[in-house]
Amino acid sequence: MQPTNDGAHGKKRFGLSMEDKERLLAAMRGQTALASSTGRTARQSIAPELLRFDTLPGYTEIRVQQAVAHKAGLDEIFYVCHEGLATNRTCINGRELRNFSTYDYLGLNGDPRLYAAADDAARRYGMSASASRLTAGERPPHRRLERSLAQLYNAEDCICFVSGHGTNMSTLGCLFGSRDVIFYDALCHNSLLLGAAMSGATRLAYANNDMQALAALLEEHRYAFQRAIIVTEGLFGMDGCLCDLPRLVELKREYGCMLMVDEAHSMGVVGKTGHGVHEHFGLDARDVDIWMGTLSKSFCGCGGYIAGSAALVEFLKYHAPGFVYSVGMAPSLAAASNEAVRIMLAEPQRLARLQANGRQFLALARERGLDTGRAQGYAVIPIMAGDSLTTAILSQEVRNRGVLALPMIYPGVEEGKARLRFFISAMHTEDDLRWAVDAVTESLPVARQKAASYAR
Repeated sequence: MQPTNDGAHGKKRFGLSMEDKERLLAAMRGQTALASSTGRTARQSIAPELLRFDTLPGYTEIRVQQAVAHKAGLDEIFYVCHEGLATNRTCINGRELRNFSTYDYLGLNGDPRLYAAADDAARRYGMSASASRLTAGERPPHRRLERSLAQLYNAEDCICFVSGHGTNMSTLGCLFGSRDVIFYDALCHNSLLLGAAMSGATRLAYANNDMQALAALLEEHRYAFQRAIIVTEGLFGMDGCLCDLPRLVELKREYGCMLMVDEAHSMGVVGKTGHGVHEHFGLDARDVDIWMGTLSKSFCGCGGYIAGSAALVEFLKYHAPGFVYSVGMAPSLAAASNEAVRIMLAEPQRLARLQANGRQFLALARERGLDTGRAQGYAVIPIMAGDSLTTAILSQEVRNRGVLALPMIYPGVEEGKARLRFFISAMHTEDDLRWAVDAVTESLPVARQKAASYAR
């Protein structure tokens, strides 16, 4: 029996009308008769490969990609093991590399003050919350962190989830239902897409930052539904461009929608004091209904958060499955992230270095004729390389030159739009930036030549 969706608040229930019950009973009677006459045949007709995981289509695709990578000498592209603290430098297989693969935007991972905060919380409250916060997992570090995050948005309240991906899935999944509509930017993160799908709402995509296309969708479809929400990222994690927040706010007001902004890559990165895209554009944070962010990037922890109205947060605390049915965040992680928020506000020079580094890396790359796509010079800057094989080879070539930058290839991005993705940190030096750009410039022709050779 499948749950039906009441749509109004995204609640799931198992109610059936009399008509539905009669259809179900008739179907069950038919199935029973079929099973009694052909059950043995049906059991024998199950193909053995349906009971194995190595026959899944996705697994076959993985094996094909691995075979191509092995032939091209690319056996260690993903799941590389860092042998120590990964900042602007890291060590892999005993070799030091200039590191552009880490989300540590403000350079706080490894700061002794975070260690001290985590150690104190672990000693007071243990290594684990040991239960859902709804039952027995609530600890003071959770509440302190949520207050700090809420203040960044001048929001009434905030809720922290143990998973950033789960934050988006649970939030969209429980807030909206079959009578609602979700308008989303086509470049939104996988977690937002899955959350929208889980909700059962109608889903309509618009091209990245195309406000004219969004307006046309709203005009045509908005009034056929009850609740509506526009979903976007603050700084797009694949392309490094900002959303058009001022226009999004205008459209949400004009068409009676809610607005959700995922700040995974923009909190602690943009704005004069790192408060994110609302500060960058000089808008009141309360113009956005749902602020989402992660703790694994600027704030050196793990998990995600939602900030907004008190009613929103209270609803999520009792209905979001990724919160209600999950263990609470480890107290030590909550304490460390809270300390990272404090340091960000107390030491604005970190943000200034990060933003200066982003601008310089973008300028250097463009001076050398590299394609940086839609990047605007913030913490995420792609170098577009084209096809997946060329991009994977390029990653290996720049690593040979002492630079770690991982490829984003199909199916993570559309084939033909594969890229190396550079994460810029406040810790990077000018020498790091120049070295990396030189490495890509010198390696790209080599990668293209090798890819063409392997293709032949």
